[in-house]
Amino acid sequence: MQRRQFLVASGLGFAGMTFGSPTPAVSAAPAPTTPGRKPAKSTILFFLCGGASHMDMWDMKPEAPLEYRGPFQPIQTSAPGVHLSEHLPLLAKQAHHLALVNSVGGTVNTNDHHAGYYYNLTGHIPDLTFVTKGNNRTPQPDDWPYMGSVVASRRPAHPNLPNAISLPHMPSRAPYTRPGQFAARLGVEHDPMYIQGTREEPLKLRGPALSLEGGITADRLTDRISLLEQLDSARRQFDDFASISTMNQHQERALSLLMSAQSTSAFDVQQEKPATLERYGKTINGMSLLVARRLVEVGVPFITVFWKGDLRALGKKCKSAGSWDTHGNNFQCLKEDLLPEFDRAYSALIEDLAERGLIDDTLVLVTSEMGRKPKIGDPRSGGKSGAGRDHWTHCLTDVLAGGGIQGGQTFGASDKHGEYPKDKPVTPADITHTVYHAMGIHDLTAYDKLGRLYFLLDKSRPITELF
Repeated sequence: MQRRQFLVASGLGFAGMTFGSPTPAVSAAPAPTTPGRKPAKSTILFFLCGGASHMDMWDMKPEAPLEYRGPFQPIQTSAPGVHLSEHLPLLAKQAHHLALVNSVGGTVNTNDHHAGYYYNLTGHIPDLTFVTKGNNRTPQPDDWPYMGSVVASRRPAHPNLPNAISLPHMPSRAPYTRPGQFAARLGVEHDPMYIQGTREEPLKLRGPALSLEGGITADRLTDRISLLEQLDSARRQFDDFASISTMNQHQERALSLLMSAQSTSAFDVQQEKPATLERYGKTINGMSLLVARRLVEVGVPFITVFWKGDLRALGKKCKSAGSWDTHGNNFQCLKEDLLPEFDRAYSALIEDLAERGLIDDTLVLVTSEMGRKPKIGDPRSGGKSGAGRDHWTHCLTDVLAGGGIQGGQTFGASDKHGEYPKDKPVTPADITHTVYHAMGIHDLTAYDKLGRLYFLLDKSRPITELF
């Protein structure tokens, strides 16, 4: 069996064979967090790759000088006192479900993407290697685990699918894979399964059982003798693959995916009504959020949607890689491209979850690796005339909805220019802890491969005031 075929069948994408080593983790069913509130059953994390501008979406400063506030205006929403950008009109109708946390201080030692990803995905401050290696600081086996992997490790195994699934891509383009999105020290068995999609064919997000190549069919794989022969061959090729026990877990995972109709149908958005597809928007990001809702319905505990950008359309226009890294033409790129797609897709998800009675059982978190610099003008795009916003990890807004969160509120505040948290400051560690709290995960101890106890997240607290 060829390397690629085995990895696709196992559902590991190309992460599982590279990062981390198997370590036993404490496994526990969710427990009630507060009297009268049940833990969320699933979390959807919508990560706006590139660094979305908090100043132009959530935390607008209409009284600030023009060189900070920009041309966008805040609008009233369905929640009194909650204001959003004028370019989020669909989401404004769903604001009664939203809690805006405007005081997230995510300062990292590089003020850049790699470290920003790591901090906001794991809740842990990046170490000095992020400074010394820069974008060459690839994911490491002893990294702190991704919050989705922690949740996956604490929930009973799903009968057919992995407990953590990420789509529609793995940021960022190799070899600059972003740290923080893997199980790392928690063990590769808790890595997310990656589902790939393209902007050109957004309706063709496909599960691994539909992606077997080279004549390897499900019938052939389920033949015991043939399967054992192929896996024995694969094992010889992967002598460094952690341990035999981990290999056996991935064999079972591969068979479960191949034998289950859920492993393919959950990703088939064409089963949805045409009106639903139109509501989400037939883009790769819209369809990824629709798949996320479908995965919630079949009981997957943690689903991540990493925003997939459009390099060809926006790279030159926005001086970026096509996502939210708007070094140039920040306002034009937001108004014409990024915000309309985001507004349609995200508002559809919130509305859909509410209409289907899933919002109380599903936590939805929108975050990014950073905000954007409040003062307009990035030297890399012509300064003030380039109308871009540079990197800014020192302050960003996270948005939470569902999962017991009290909607229609704004928590904390930044200063008058949106540069630093001012009231009720929190960190990405507190946001991560809040996700665990919502999911009923309170025991944050784990053990390394030598059986030594360690804590998955300390020096933080859940923001219980949001519930």
